[in-house]
Amino acid sequence: MGPDGLASMLLIETQELIAYPLYLLFKKSLKDTVIPDDWKQVIVTPIFKKGNRNKADNYRPVSLTSIIGKTFEAIIRDALVCHLEDNHLITDSQHGFRKGRSCLTNLLEFLDKVTGCIDMGENVDVVFLDFAKAFDKVPHKRLILKMHSHGIRGKILDWITEWLKGRKQKVGIRGVLSDWVEVLSGIPHGSVLGPLLFLIYINDLEFGIDNWILKFADDTKIFTRINDDNDWHSLQDDLSKLTTWSEKWQMLCNTSKCKVMHIGKLQKKYPYYMNNQQLEEVT
Repeated sequence: MGPDGLASMLLIETQELIAYPLYLLFKKSLKDTVIPDDWKQVIVTPIFKKGNRNKADNYRPVSLTSIIGKTFEAIIRDALVCHLEDNHLITDSQHGFRKGRSCLTNLLEFLDKVTGCIDMGENVDVVFLDFAKAFDKVPHKRLILKMHSHGIRGKILDWITEWLKGRKQKVGIRGVLSDWVEVLSGIPHGSVLGPLLFLIYINDLEFGIDNWILKFADDTKIFTRINDDNDWHSLQDDLSKLTTWSEKWQMLCNTSKCKVMHIGKLQKKYPYYMNNQQLEEVT
């Protein structure tokens, strides 16, 4: 259950009775740009990943939100997806949260390009990028600006803008809840609409980039044939452009987690830099 205390089984069993009242509620919410407080509240449950259990960074936050709120988010998301896909607004490099695309299609396209180069006797350098807590750091005003540039306007944009405001969350551990705290930035965790908004925010990441780039949500890799110094300089220039983009849009890379992989038999193993720091090489 989310913060509103309404269980999914209750909603399923009463769906025929509540469908029309919910329709009226959704319609009024969109018309008046008013969103119930329950839809803006999140209960965060930390799930341990690995490492020291006393460090918060070693836990993955799982967010519980209102099921009714997520139902309306799904309706709006479907409309946005139709707009974005019909007008080919999301770049083909993005494989995350899209129908007919997945982690598998991302890897297949990557392997197709790399093995094609290797079969031709060429070398390939790959840089794997890591954005530091990307979903949590999306600035709301910049996100709204990008949605507007993608043709999302009118009541839908007004509703999403209001939906992002005044959000609160509390942490629950073993039945004990913290106090409410206000969420000032980021894509709402546990939401249906959030992942699509994130795709819009990073959609222009590769604009001006000369080499291949593939994305699965925020997981990004940039790669190219490396046969001489010119190819090396080209990839390094693209890394500099990506650094500039990340600073401009407040989506900073965690340089210590960005890695370089050299593929091919005659590799010169060129060094690559971001933020004046040499990236670690992996095999």
